[in-house]
Amino acid sequence: MTTDNYRPIVWRDNKLYLLDQRLLPHIESFIEVVDLKGCAAAIKDMVVRGAPCIGFTAIYGMALWVGAHKSLTTESCRLACDEMINARPTAVNLSFEVNRCYSLMMESIRADETPAKLFRDLVKFGDLQIKESHEKNTRMAEIGVKELMSKVGDRKWKLMTHCNTGFLACGSLGTALGVISHANSLGKVEHVYADETRPYMQGTRLTAFELSKENIPYSIVVEGAASYLLSGANVDAIFVGADRIAANGDTANKVGTATLAIVAKHYNVPFYVVAPISSFDTTIPNGKHIEIEMRAMNEITELKGIKLAPVGALSVNPSFDVTDHQFITGIICEKGFINPAHHGELLKVVNS
Repeated sequence: MTTDNYRPIVWRDNKLYLLDQRLLPHIESFIEVVDLKGCAAAIKDMVVRGAPCIGFTAIYGMALWVGAHKSLTTESCRLACDEMINARPTAVNLSFEVNRCYSLMMESIRADETPAKLFRDLVKFGDLQIKESHEKNTRMAEIGVKELMSKVGDRKWKLMTHCNTGFLACGSLGTALGVISHANSLGKVEHVYADETRPYMQGTRLTAFELSKENIPYSIVVEGAASYLLSGANVDAIFVGADRIAANGDTANKVGTATLAIVAKHYNVPFYVVAPISSFDTTIPNGKHIEIEMRAMNEITELKGIKLAPVGALSVNPSFDVTDHQFITGIICEKGFINPAHHGELLKVVNS
């Protein structure tokens, strides 16, 4: 199975099927989602994850909701959209895509169209977003490789990434891991270091799974090994994704990203954020305005129901942290390369 035909989101016979990423890498199983509540639960419970895939899944979830109704009102549509958005608060792709669905709903109501037609339009919209995502990710990958050529040189590279940003997170190719995948297709990758990414182990379970699928040489490392690796010139550059990027370039991503960026800055290792325009939130001036999702304490204190900590132990479990733009070498989106140190460059590129 290759990444070209491997899809974590499948719409077939007017039904939504999601690859259960909680079971990877050892079990590849799809679950059927039949309504909005099931779709929101799949997003919240991390059956599906990765900012782009969360957004795509939500579009089909809104289609399922519309398909279950004989009539629609402005109020009922807004309530349904808000229920979906509330599944996970940090990733802006979710609200971005759902609010675009809401706009389609309002257009349909004004035109006095049937819910059946709107259902078909939403499905087409979801299909189109995944198709366009592949094209956008390919452009970002090309920009990333060009940047590496100029920054690191024309040779094989040792790269590092955090969390999971490949086809499992994006539906196709990937963002940060898409750059690595594209570089590998050009024979430019010597080795990849994948952070294990606690507590859900997205690096160990998912990034390693994807790298294995593409036969890319890799090693899994614990987050605490970053200083060891970077101090020994074992990494040429680091690529990570993003769940929300503020107007000044501050970036929310899986918790542990900010720590890695600070260590990279100390050892002068280039640190890149790769994300589509849908991950940018220029309505907020900086990362202090990003809501950080706090997840259940037992994700830290237990492992698949097995107690790891003493009974009654508390934990702090933020799903994301915010990387200050001063620690980011560059932000890569489908519209080009952004140096967050250059004031106003992000807004200029995003709005171009």
